[in-house]
Amino acid sequence: MEPLSTRGLPRLSWIDTLYSNFNYNTDGYDGDAAEDHKSQDGSETMPFIDESPTISPSLCACGPDGDAISPVPPEDLLPGGDIEKGLEMKKLVLSGFLASEEIYINQLEALLLPMRPLKATATSSQPVLTIQQVETIFYKIQDIFEIHKEFYDALFPHIQQWDEKVAVGHLFQKLASQLGVYKAFVDNYKTAVETAEKCSQANTQFQKISENLKVKGPKDSKDCNTNVTMEALLYKPIDRVTRSTLVLHDLLKHTPKDHPDFPLLQDALRISQNFLSSINEEIDPRRTAVTTPKGEARQLVKDGFLVEVSEGSRKLRHVFLFTDLLLCAKMKKTSAGRHQQYECKWYIPLADLTFQLLDDSDVLPHIQVLPEHEIEEMKTKISVIKSEIQKEKKALKGQSRNVERLRKKMNEQESWLLLHSPTIPFRIHNKHGKSYLFLLSSDYERSEWRESIQKLQRKDLQTCQLSSVELQVLTSSCFKLRTVHNIPVTSYKDDEETPGLYGFLHVIVHSAKGFKESANLYCTLEVDSYGYFVSKAKTRVFRDTTEPQWNEEFEIELEGSQCLRILCYEKCYDKTKLNKDDNEIVDIIMGKGQVQLDPQTVQSKNWHMDVIEMNGIKVEFSMKFTSRDLSLKRTPSKKQSGVFGVKISVVTKRERSKVPYIVRQCIEEVEKRGIDEVGIYRISGVATDIQALKAAFDTNSKDILVMLSDMDINAIAGTLKLYFRELPEPLLTDRLYPAFMEGIALSDPAAKENCMMHLLRSLPDPNLITFLSLLEHLKRVADNEPINKMSLHNLGTVFGPTLLRPSESEVTKGHITLATDIWSHDVMAQVQVLLYYLQHPPISFAELKRNTLYFSTDV
Repeated sequence: MEPLSTRGLPRLSWIDTLYSNFNYNTDGYDGDAAEDHKSQDGSETMPFIDESPTISPSLCACGPDGDAISPVPPEDLLPGGDIEKGLEMKKLVLSGFLASEEIYINQLEALLLPMRPLKATATSSQPVLTIQQVETIFYKIQDIFEIHKEFYDALFPHIQQWDEKVAVGHLFQKLASQLGVYKAFVDNYKTAVETAEKCSQANTQFQKISENLKVKGPKDSKDCNTNVTMEALLYKPIDRVTRSTLVLHDLLKHTPKDHPDFPLLQDALRISQNFLSSINEEIDPRRTAVTTPKGEARQLVKDGFLVEVSEGSRKLRHVFLFTDLLLCAKMKKTSAGRHQQYECKWYIPLADLTFQLLDDSDVLPHIQVLPEHEIEEMKTKISVIKSEIQKEKKALKGQSRNVERLRKKMNEQESWLLLHSPTIPFRIHNKHGKSYLFLLSSDYERSEWRESIQKLQRKDLQTCQLSSVELQVLTSSCFKLRTVHNIPVTSYKDDEETPGLYGFLHVIVHSAKGFKESANLYCTLEVDSYGYFVSKAKTRVFRDTTEPQWNEEFEIELEGSQCLRILCYEKCYDKTKLNKDDNEIVDIIMGKGQVQLDPQTVQSKNWHMDVIEMNGIKVEFSMKFTSRDLSLKRTPSKKQSGVFGVKISVVTKRERSKVPYIVRQCIEEVEKRGIDEVGIYRISGVATDIQALKAAFDTNSKDILVMLSDMDINAIAGTLKLYFRELPEPLLTDRLYPAFMEGIALSDPAAKENCMMHLLRSLPDPNLITFLSLLEHLKRVADNEPINKMSLHNLGTVFGPTLLRPSESEVTKGHITLATDIWSHDVMAQVQVLLYYLQHPPISFAELKRNTLYFSTDV
């Protein structure tokens, strides 16, 4: 499946924007979202409407607990055309659409509210607007309102008294047959918006009215009225046509072919698609074009937020790629009430732009990279604020100033994270000698920008020099033409939007085909986290083949993730091909693609198989998801003969050892050949390799040492983590867990030292000796941080929850409440506990036992 957003294409599909945040139940709640549509549509012409969507967006309805559920699972979840389940899905689709109809009617009503008094005063001695202006601005709104009110009133009772025989196709057919009214509205739309804007500038009374229209919340909602601008509301009917077409696709998918609704829905869909096609024929040639004073047409192809390194510091820029030039802008600070504007920092004609590598004589600017632990600490702070916001809302203070204060704070911290987390250089050059450096979080983005620019450069481009007037006109147009309106932080999202997935995603990368020549091929997996993408796993290199068969499984931790990316590379072993920007051999991206992580799909117990198509290459993979609630459970082994899921005291007694054999062997192998491995303990090992090692240790196989020497080092590191994670109780014990949480929170250094050392002495000997062995090993790993990029804080983040997270019985006793709370407050403390011991001078078992400290506590 191609990426959901195809903003890189010159013919920008408006429907892609809908896919990225489609939610039937939330349309219209958020004033900011409405402003976004306004800005996109405020361009000189209408946006392009995609009349034939090929994939269903995530339709959202509410479950019994008020949580969002997706009523449109993939077709393979309806085995054998399960009619009953299909009709239940149909009901959910209709329920969600009905809820959005209510919101849409409220929006139209809000628009009509000022129309009547404005019309009445138009013939008085003190008119606000002329009768012609009123009729132009509100053209056909009354008719559209009446059509949808009639449709809503007819559909509502059918949903209330739902059974498998209910027929609604005739209602959608009638709705589609009235699209002529929308045609008239669309034809007048641009004139209506321009008239409203001119009237606002000329009349302060109308300006106040148009900027503060109040939209009622749904009947069942506690939400008060929402303030929305007139321009945003005028956009809603255009938005609605596409959404109605989308719902017809989904209704047909879940309607049996022998149901009386099926032919009626097909007819409604045909009418809707023909309507959208006719609209597109008229508006497409003029879309997103900027006309220069010389009469040339220039189109926006792609835009987005990038971090630029300028004068030694990081700056957040909005970068716009036009058909003939690249423009870098920043948002100007404006006084209250003024429209936001961009200021151009620089531009490069595409004819003058190159990506050549640096010469040895070139000096790279020093890029300050923050320590990893500062990035991780900021993530934890953001998680804590998210939890606080949720608690405030549950306490019925959702509209309180406190929530707004917390939101503002979270926005600042997420913006800081977006600015400081990217590290992948993307350098562009002007043929006149000037170069510019951006930092990106993912090779995926770097490749997208480079490919988009190179595609445009294949045309016969002429260099261009903009006058100050031309540059000002172009920069001013950026605000209306932009497709990305806000930096990707969660504080900009609707409360009802999905927060993403927290837990573990299991992915099997099966195979790939479509390569024209044999090559050394591998894949990397990325997921989004806190607004940017992080590389999480990498397959082995499959050498000299056109059809690699990896069949490798990975376990990827998700932190609010909504998207999985797969990149396919050709491995380059030629050391002469160094990228001077980052001093690494440049592997060639053969293809890339992404898939949305739909909770309904991935949370099923079964594996979900999918194919990503990328530049003619098809990568086949499977995935399933384990929620954080389930991943928190420690399950004791039913067989006490192995080592996994068996108490550490039982294992050491059986082996007559102080430290379990599995721990000693894994540590030894990692120190032998993994100490310099970048991301050791952080990068996922292949799950099948880890399971093979687990089985070998459990059965005390004679081949363990041979397997360890042959196995990928990340799989060995993963086996060690899995061993500690599957202990029936944590290494630092359930009994002492509350005391560790209290001890790490002490402020006085002496009291904390006494408490933390006393707690270690309170551990059973096998636990303590194993912990101290692991501690010294992790310190030796961190000594090589310049090479392996694993700091003490990184290791604390990886191992803290593994060594301290309580077993299931302790969770139910009330030490911990919700999984989301665990991952914010408790995990922060668990990481700090391990970090305390990692930063402590060497701790000797004998000395610890010999020392008597003047401190005691009941633990």
